[in-house]
Amino acid sequence: MASAAPASSKTNRKVLKFDSEEDVAAALAEYTADLSQKFIKQKGYFSVVLSGGTLIETLRKLVELPYRDSVDWSKWLIFWVDERVVPLDHDDSNYKLAKLGFFSKVPIPSSNIYAINDKKSPEGAAHDYEERLEHLVKSKILPLSDASGFPKFDLMLLGMGPDGHVASLFPNRPQRYEKKRWVTFITDSPKPPPPRITFTFPVINSASEIAMVVTGAELANTVKIALGGNAQDPDSTPLPVTEVSAEGELTWFLDQDAASKL
Repeated sequence: MASAAPASSKTNRKVLKFDSEEDVAAALAEYTADLSQKFIKQKGYFSVVLSGGTLIETLRKLVELPYRDSVDWSKWLIFWVDERVVPLDHDDSNYKLAKLGFFSKVPIPSSNIYAINDKKSPEGAAHDYEERLEHLVKSKILPLSDASGFPKFDLMLLGMGPDGHVASLFPNRPQRYEKKRWVTFITDSPKPPPPRITFTFPVINSASEIAMVVTGAELANTVKIALGGNAQDPDSTPLPVTEVSAEGELTWFLDQDAASKL
């Protein structure tokens, strides 16, 4: 069963709390399937940006009945908000994680899945990915946000680390402050593996909808800070997750453990 905190009109934020991770997975499947139908009806496709880690596992119910057969998978376009710069068949690859799980169960055309070029350096991979996004914009497949001028994806699916990082935008790394590039790179990620590419905050925050999916007691303190229930030291740098917003709505999906300190 879910409970919802009041939505904030300032940030277009909704906080949903569920009894268990299983309930989070079920709610996330319904939410994503509904958005898929909405955007495909509106414009003929659904652009989805994934992060890695536990999020792929939490999407598991989306590829089960009834959602599996209610979604037009041929109209999905898949991107990564961040990716480890390793071979695509490496165990650290978010692409491999999704391919073995999510993608193996639904008929998304391979041409609609935008993996990184794993033959390039982190800088080269970031530049290549940005060029591919630019091509999709020029081809009128991806729109630009009227508000920001950055690419506007339909749904951004995010997780959060104990240090408050999202994507590969970490608290003490300069990439979180990038305001011009669409995609940037990092070679010294504090979380292994060190080399990664990542969308920048202007791209993340231009999304129509953002789902922030957080489960587990080890994230409870960070959730409390992120949602304003526990003020940070005024001299400390704000957590990256506090910079996340959406042009439509930012929806937090929390299990009981993650929400235990709210």
